[in-house]
Amino acid sequence: MSAPTFLLDDSVNDPEAELWFAEPAGFTALPLDALLPEPGSPAADQLRTAVAPFLDAAADEMARQQFIAQFASAQQLMSALREVGTVHCSIGLHRDDVDESGASGGQPLLSFFTVSWRETAVAPRGVTAARAVTGTEGHTHTEYRELPCGPATFSETVRTPSADSGLPTAPLLQVYAYLPHPDCKRLALLTLSTTAMARRAEYRTILRQIADTVSFDNPLDADSSKAP
Repeated sequence: MSAPTFLLDDSVNDPEAELWFAEPAGFTALPLDALLPEPGSPAADQLRTAVAPFLDAAADEMARQQFIAQFASAQQLMSALREVGTVHCSIGLHRDDVDESGASGGQPLLSFFTVSWRETAVAPRGVTAARAVTGTEGHTHTEYRELPCGPATFSETVRTPSADSGLPTAPLLQVYAYLPHPDCKRLALLTLSTTAMARRAEYRTILRQIADTVSFDNPLDADSSKAP
């Protein structure tokens, strides 16, 4: 079997990066900073330039306004994620080819992956990992593991938006990985969400694969002397 191929994002050389990881094929990162620029900044001008071709291609003014409204809603979502400590998010698009009988028709499966930081009480990392899922309601498939980056816990929930939330009422599977940082003051929360309930085992595996690649030290820095 040949070794896996990794594509390096420019963020791997970000001097302010505090966590490194690899995503499997099918995930496309959303540029939070580019989508949420400061008003009047050069980044805001760049965003307007990038969006202009989509507006110009609109069939009519109604389609143009619908695009603007949907784009604004996406920005609101990204802003809400950033406010709760989210530093990375990706959209996953995969073909459902698990069913060998072909009954699924190879339909597309959508998912949403995020990485967020959570402040924690100072404690040994193993204790923090255990506390992350202690007393949480509705969490199932709780598991403690030792990863290359240190201790971690995994869990998952199934949530259904209320009818008055304005969101689709389809059940939403969310799989979590809690990875305490070596400074013992915070943890990285990895979350993978999808409505493809029939593929929960596969999405559980995907999140564990991503968590296995996490490093709190730059893996490309040969001079790094910090222990994971």
